[in-house]
Amino acid sequence: MTMAGQTINDRLLAARHSLAGQGLAKSVCKATTEECIGPKKKHLDYLVHCTNEPNVSIPHLANLLIERSQNTNWVVVYKALITTHHLMAYGNERFMQYLASSNSTFNLSNFLDKGGVQDGLSAPGGRMGYDMSPFIRRYAKYLNEKSLSYRAMAFDFCKVKRGKDEGSLRTMNADKLLKTLPVLQAQLDALLEFDCQANDLSNGVINMSFMLLFRDLIRLFACYNDGIINLLEKYFDMNKKHARDALDLYKKFLVRMDRVGEFLKVAENVGIDKGDIPDLTKAPSSLLDALEQHLATLEGRKVSAANTPTQSASSSFGTAAASSKFDTTNGIDEQLKAQVLAEEEAAMNQYKQSKVSSPTAGGAGAALTNPFLSSP
Repeated sequence: MTMAGQTINDRLLAARHSLAGQGLAKSVCKATTEECIGPKKKHLDYLVHCTNEPNVSIPHLANLLIERSQNTNWVVVYKALITTHHLMAYGNERFMQYLASSNSTFNLSNFLDKGGVQDGLSAPGGRMGYDMSPFIRRYAKYLNEKSLSYRAMAFDFCKVKRGKDEGSLRTMNADKLLKTLPVLQAQLDALLEFDCQANDLSNGVINMSFMLLFRDLIRLFACYNDGIINLLEKYFDMNKKHARDALDLYKKFLVRMDRVGEFLKVAENVGIDKGDIPDLTKAPSSLLDALEQHLATLEGRKVSAANTPTQSASSSFGTAAASSKFDTTNGIDEQLKAQVLAEEEAAMNQYKQSKVSSPTAGGAGAALTNPFLSSP
C-alpha cells in the first residue's frame, strides 16, 4: 500500500527517525524511499547543504547511506548509490575525503533483488528488480573506484582544472603523469563497465544514475585528453622506459575511445542534447606509426607497418598526422608534431564551450583542508 507515492514502510521509518530526533537519518530516508523515481531534488539539495555544515558528522552521513545500500529493495539500494554519487559531485569535498580515507565501501558485488520474480511477472514491477540488479552492482563498483582514485591522487579527476595553461594533467611532469594516467584509466574503465543500452533506461532511477555517469564521463574524458596531449608533447624527449610506458598508455587511450563512443551513442539515443555530446573523429594511423618508430629507434630495432595495432581506433585527434612528413629520419617532423597537438587542443574546445564547468580542486587553500594533499 502506498500513500502519495511513498510506501507505508517509508512513512513509518521517517516517523521513527522524527521521534528519535534523528533529522539527518530522516533526510537520508526521504532521499532513498521505495518510490520508483530518482531521489527528489529538495532532499538532495538539503543533504548537499548538510555536507557544508560544520556541526554535521560526515562519517555519520556516509554510514547512513551505506546502511541504506544494504536494503533488500533494489530501489532503496539504487537511490542510496545515486544520493552518494550526487554528494560526491556537488557536496563539500570532505564527504569525498571521508569515503576515500575510510574502509566504508559499497559491498554489492553479489546484490540481486529476486522479489519481483518471486511475486510473479504480473506483479507491479515484475522483473524490474532482477533486471536492475546488474546495473546496481556495476554502479557500486564505479563509486568505489571513484573513491579509490581520490585516495591515490588526493583530487577528483572530475573537478580538476583543465586546459592548456592551468590544466592539472596538461602541466604535470612526466614522472607523475605516467603514474596518474593509469589511475584515471581505471576509473574510466569502471564507468564504461556500466554498459547499458537505451532500452535499459526504463525508469527514473536508472535514468538519474545514467545522467550522473554521463556528467562524470565528459569530465573524465576532457581530463584524459589533457593528459594524452601532455604525454605526446613529452614523448620524444623521454628515455626508453618512459617512452615504452607512454606508448602503452596511448594505445590504451585509443581502445577506450571506441568504448567512450559507444556510451555517447546511448546518450544521444536517449535524447541528451547533441551540443553536450563530443564528436570523436578517427585517429590517424600515421601518428601511432611515428610513436612506434621512435620507440623502435630508442630500442635499436626495426618495426614493420604490419605490426602496428589499433589502426582504426577512435580518438579526438585531427587529420594533420596523416602527412608524409612522418617519414623523416627522426620519426616525426617537429612542425607537424606541433600541428597535431594544436588540432588535438582545438578539438577540446567543444568541451570548454559545453556545459561541463565544475568546481576546481586544488590551490593554496586545498592543502589546508585536504589531508590527501599532504601525502607523497
